[in-house]
Amino acid sequence: MTSSDLVTGIGKAVVTAFALAASALTLGQTPGVTDKEIVIGTTMPLTGPASGYANAGRSAAGYFKMLNDNGGINGRKINFIIRDDSYSPPKSLEQTRRLVEQDKVAFIALPGGSVPALTVRSYLNERKVPQLFVAAALEVFNDPKNFPWTTGSMPTSFVEGREIARNILRVNPKAKIAALVENSDNGRGYMKGLYEGLGPEITKTIREASFELSDPSVDSQILSLQASGADTLFVVAPPKATAQAIRKAYDAGWRPSQLYILSWSASVEGTLVPAGLERAKGVYSAVFMKDPTDPQWADDPGVKEWVASMNKYNPGVSMDALSRIGWLAAEMVSQVIRQCGNDLSRENVMRQAARIDMKSPLLLPGVEIKTSPTNFGPIQQTRMQRFDGERWALTAP
Repeated sequence: MTSSDLVTGIGKAVVTAFALAASALTLGQTPGVTDKEIVIGTTMPLTGPASGYANAGRSAAGYFKMLNDNGGINGRKINFIIRDDSYSPPKSLEQTRRLVEQDKVAFIALPGGSVPALTVRSYLNERKVPQLFVAAALEVFNDPKNFPWTTGSMPTSFVEGREIARNILRVNPKAKIAALVENSDNGRGYMKGLYEGLGPEITKTIREASFELSDPSVDSQILSLQASGADTLFVVAPPKATAQAIRKAYDAGWRPSQLYILSWSASVEGTLVPAGLERAKGVYSAVFMKDPTDPQWADDPGVKEWVASMNKYNPGVSMDALSRIGWLAAEMVSQVIRQCGNDLSRENVMRQAARIDMKSPLLLPGVEIKTSPTNFGPIQQTRMQRFDGERWALTAP
């Protein structure tokens, strides 16, 4: 061995030693990260009137179990902790603080619902704890300038509302519109998109009726909207209230020529079956994911794999839109961790969360997952579909 070879060998050894030391320092400085485990936390309403949202968390937990059974990511298993916040803002803050300060999670992922996520957003951003892939559709979760530690997970309510407006105008430019709207920032986001997409003239004729998530039914609101003489109905509501609205409108003899529901309430099994398939015939919805309960996807390889995985790791959990959103968000979390390699500092987690470019077998053809340092909204596309009484069919772009 020459002296040059010896120097080169020593140099490589020093570089390797420094790299290993830096890696150990990174692991030591990042809460919840060891060479064998990554601790991730979330809050979900496991109890209370919004407990249906928890399907997203349960589905994500199943994904991480599957991942762990296959060796984890880069040799590390995922320890996914779910704390119940009952969709109560004070409890959301309490449980999030517990996750960060006591459970020592590396970051928060897939927090359930717009109100809880907004409640804790400032707390997490001030402490530079990533709040990844919030399970809500508000535009405010895509604000990298003011909240650089928070990202969304799905098309925003504004994007979806605007797409529905375009379809209304395409089918009937002179539509008279009624809207049943959840009294929340989420509901107002959908309406903001609808108003912008329709333009100022037609929006003057829109009749709105609001409801609370805790309301036992929306029957009175539907009867009020029916009395307006509207020929188009937009239901801005979660699955249970959506099924009630479809059923009540039909049973009251109201047959709007266009009836629109939200993408995450468009499950055949979770919404349309309870409403009555005959009553739901002709309903429109924006969509970005495949519905495993829809016969058109029965032989789709990605859907079949997901159904098999859900049956194994989440037996008894409904395969509704929220479950698919949870699974999809878990896929995105896994992609971020893979991209991080051995640098699992919170700064690098956010750096990689802003550089995703991937696809998922659960997404419709043409729908992609992409983020950038100036756009923290992973999914920006939707398609329109119409229910024929048995299955959903995509409409023309």
